Amino acid sequence: MSAPVLYLMICGAGPADHIDRMVKLAQADGWDVWCVATPAAVEHFLDLEALEVLSGHPVRTGHQRAGQPALPEAAAVIVAPATYNTINKWAAGIADTYVLTQLAELTGLGVPIAVLPFVNTALANNRPFRRSVEELRESGVTVLFGEGGFVPHPPRTGGQVMETYPWGAALSAVSDRASARGED
Repeated sequence: MSAPVLYLMICGAGPADHIDRMVKLAQADGWDVWCVATPAAVEHFLDLEALEVLSGHPVRTGHQRAGQPALPEAAAVIVAPATYNTINKWAAGIADTYVLTQLAELTGLGVPIAVLPFVNTALANNRPFRRSVEELRESGVTVLFGEGGFVPHPPRTGGQVMETYPWGAALSAVSDRASARGED
């Protein structure tokens, strides 16, 4: 029996520099990890070659091209780090990047999704962000924001919270939901 497929959607924020931690945790938990990255993650944070070696798969950075194999069906999805921009656009139904298009489809399919935000307190205090978190939760998405998930940090202090970014909480959330669906 093959390992269940986990899509790891990576946005352009500080923890993306440490995405290997999430990949290794998921692999140790028995997942076959396929990474999909936003343009900002690719441009500013990721070493695509190293990530491809670690995951064993090409990192998808855009829509499928002719001759390019499709991604395998996902048993679960983790969006981490999830940015203010991605969370707000996703909740509003905007699908102007490959990651957002995939998230819209996967949400509609009811695939277990856990979102691990990375925002500061100023961004987290904006009404549109709070509405977006609630909209995603109402859509069946597990948003790990607040106690037990990601707790926002003061502006310009994100570098100080890298070691405590709760990668494991996202993995536990999707593992629990996928198990409940009989996926793994």
